[in-house]
Amino acid sequence: MAERAETTKYLLPEDRIPDSWYNIAADLPVPPTAVLHPGTHAPIGPGDLAPLFPLAIIGQEVTTDRFVRIPDAVRDVYRLWRPTPLYRARRLERALELPPGVRIFYKYEGTSPAGSHKPNTAVPQAYYNREEGVERITTETGAGQWGSALAMACGLFGIELKVYMVRVSFEQKPYRRALMETWGATCVPSPSPDTHAGREILAQTPDSTGSLGIAISEAVEDAATRDDTKYALGSVLNHVLLHQTVIGQEAREQMALAEAWPDVIVGCVGGGSNFGGLTFPFIGDHLGGRGEPVRVVAVEPAACPSLTRGTYAYDFGDTGRLTPLVKMHTLGHTFVPAGIHAGGLRYHGSAPLVSLLYDQGLIEAVAVKQRPAFEAAVLFARHEGILPAPEPSHAIRVAIDEALRAKEAGDDKTILFGLCGHGHFDLAAYDRYLSGNLEDYEHPQDEIDAALAGLPTVAI
Repeated sequence: MAERAETTKYLLPEDRIPDSWYNIAADLPVPPTAVLHPGTHAPIGPGDLAPLFPLAIIGQEVTTDRFVRIPDAVRDVYRLWRPTPLYRARRLERALELPPGVRIFYKYEGTSPAGSHKPNTAVPQAYYNREEGVERITTETGAGQWGSALAMACGLFGIELKVYMVRVSFEQKPYRRALMETWGATCVPSPSPDTHAGREILAQTPDSTGSLGIAISEAVEDAATRDDTKYALGSVLNHVLLHQTVIGQEAREQMALAEAWPDVIVGCVGGGSNFGGLTFPFIGDHLGGRGEPVRVVAVEPAACPSLTRGTYAYDFGDTGRLTPLVKMHTLGHTFVPAGIHAGGLRYHGSAPLVSLLYDQGLIEAVAVKQRPAFEAAVLFARHEGILPAPEPSHAIRVAIDEALRAKEAGDDKTILFGLCGHGHFDLAAYDRYLSGNLEDYEHPQDEIDAALAGLPTVAI
């Protein structure tokens, strides 16, 4: 009799795509922090956000309903790639010589048309804008995953899109720009001469490598000065993390199929959308009395360590101080991170919901340098076959470290991590690593202190 093959991937049928997004605000131990007007520092209302976002998005930003229904038109587009697979990393486990009780699983979002998790929120954002008659959207992008996803979504719903891409990533990843343009978007490097915010930065620093904070300023300014335009954000805000919870909801079902449950969940963190999307349904189960506690680890780059070295305070989401003030773990809105290849993690702050969970001690955070992250990515690729994007490579590093510690201690442990995108547009970064030219970078404390000195004074 033939030996039964071990299951490697766990799949769900299309009818198991979640019909609602999960909102962790309903289960938090303390209320979400207020969002403040950038000028008056008073709590903002829907009218303050109306110039930037459609009303449906504003409602999702502030709701405390536990579930928000996913429109049929959005689920129809989700069917292009959802549900995404959950894998048991059996080949990686064998390479690490792990005992049977130490298991590694990963939820893979690289099967989307844009190659990452970002379409999970790009599609609903484009849909809600179209429903309100919006003709044009502006946005920013770091590594280009968000810009690519929104370009695809806007193309599907017939909306014009302009993307301000952080200059260092624009230069490192030209094929991301080509992908955006293929889907019909316009993409310019930020800082750009197209906005007052961009021109001001270029006047001060003509060779600026840019930052997500600068690019956000440009996109917000562009949207706020045109009646036909709204703004879309790919991370940080509550509604974005809400949309991403399709990841974690599917992962819960797939872990049940595997007859396993995670002891620890690991995800990379920049703004926090991938991390929140995977972990919030698991954390919420525990907070709401529906499940056991799970240890959750957020992994950020040592070059942009907002959770591990930042301050929990009210700050602007952009360099030009155009956005509302949110309470988050921040390095300061003037902080400009080094030009590391994990461009999607180069943001000065973490999402308010992620920051609140960290402040409450419900999640952990660690920082990883660039070379150890790529070392883990290459090991993973050589055994699992998938080339990871630099961003989730940080999570792979910590997942491997967790497994090796369990092996050494003789503990049984099930580890789940988020592989939020493939690295097919990041081969220049892999080339630098493989040739020995990729450098580690850890930001000097005096530069962090200087940026934090510019935090706004908020009496709340």
